[in-house]
Amino acid sequence: MARFGEGDKRWIVEDRADGTNVHNWHWAETNCLEWSRNLFSNLLSNLTLLDGEGSLYIKTKTVDKLDGEAYVNVRKGKIIPGYELSLTLSWEGEAKDSEGKTLLKVDGTVEIPYISDENADEDPELKVTVNDEGPVGKRLKEAMLSRGKPFILEKVREWVKSMAKGGPVKDELEPKKVTPQAQTQAASDPAAAKKEVAAEKKEKVKSNSKKGCKTITLTEKFSCRARDLYEILMDENRWKGFTQSNAKISKNVGGEFFIFDGSVTGTNVELQEAKLIVQKWKFGSWPDGMHSTVRLVLEEPEPGITVVKLTQTDVPEEDRYGNATVVENTERGWRDLIFQRIRAVFGFGL
Repeated sequence: MARFGEGDKRWIVEDRADGTNVHNWHWAETNCLEWSRNLFSNLLSNLTLLDGEGSLYIKTKTVDKLDGEAYVNVRKGKIIPGYELSLTLSWEGEAKDSEGKTLLKVDGTVEIPYISDENADEDPELKVTVNDEGPVGKRLKEAMLSRGKPFILEKVREWVKSMAKGGPVKDELEPKKVTPQAQTQAASDPAAAKKEVAAEKKEKVKSNSKKGCKTITLTEKFSCRARDLYEILMDENRWKGFTQSNAKISKNVGGEFFIFDGSVTGTNVELQEAKLIVQKWKFGSWPDGMHSTVRLVLEEPEPGITVVKLTQTDVPEEDRYGNATVVENTERGWRDLIFQRIRAVFGFGL
């Protein structure tokens, strides 16, 4: 994931005196870290999680730390959130006896070490600590885990959904009302107004024609024979090696496969050794019934040089959670997690 502020300047709109970014057409990037700190503080601070049940009392205190990066990119009105965060939350607990007398008071922390847009469809890991590991302290810690963990993760999901909708720039993405000034301008220059309306209609038709799914196309070059690359792509042990994740791959047409610990599953549709791989692909976070078709054409224009032409059709624009980053994440996955790692691990770089 590119860090905030490190994007290619040719694709990022600099601040303009007139503030113009018509229809959010240009690439605009907004830092959302401070906004995220405020939102998490509002969602998680000073909340009672347990009030006397089993003579236990537990409440959150404050969000003590939120480190990392969070930003929202907008291009052609499309929201592309990116984030890698770690969060630390403090909490306190108290245990009382049957007469209401305090037996023990404890302080503790909840740490979420990794909240990432790459795992937006999964709940992050959550660690709970307590400053007293005695029997009563452990009882309070277990209560915090059972009662507090689901609550905290639900609040994290709320933040993820807010980022998917644009975060702090959500309001800016809402359709703007026509101002009296704009109406006056349109009246004084009807030709320009008609041109603008025509452009809006054209863009709307274009958008609607692609609504729901998109196609990814990539061309990559490797320093190897085509048969070597084909064997790597179809060998589960080599997949495990260069991705550092579990994989199971059938080498037969009609056979099934799963890769990246099962995050991606599918079926082989057509196989031609050293020439062609066609597969049905589905990510676990995609809506039910959604499958894409991956077509990998391997060409060897000269011995020792292999060109891979990838086409992946029917890639949904949004996952089942409403995150509009599926196409970007899928394309990035091919480049960074598959092709680049094959080059690095097997020495196929040019």
